[in-house]
Amino acid sequence: MFVVLLNYTAPIEEIDYVLPDHAQWLAKQYEQGLFLASGRRNPRIGGVIITRPMARGKLDAILATDPFSVQHLARYEVIEFSPTKTAPELRLVNEAVPH
Repeated sequence: MFVVLLNYTAPIEEIDYVLPDHAQWLAKQYEQGLFLASGRRNPRIGGVIITRPMARGKLDAILATDPFSVQHLARYEVIEFSPTKTAPELRLVNEAVPH
């Protein structure tokens, strides 16, 4: 699984202008079952995405299609982790924990 930290590199006005396109991009990832959670960071300096397990190369390719990436409005820090403990609600998405 991955946690992706987005850090805005442009003024918030530019971010807000592209936000509807970014929201559509996020919706597509959820429809394909790739993302588990996402939202704004507080303070509003970027965002956070939690993904399902996948190959790192696949995630990099997905992130490259984010309108924030395409328009060079954000940097991405990708943190890979292997969850060893999961809340009951998330056990079906954690391949590392026996069900």
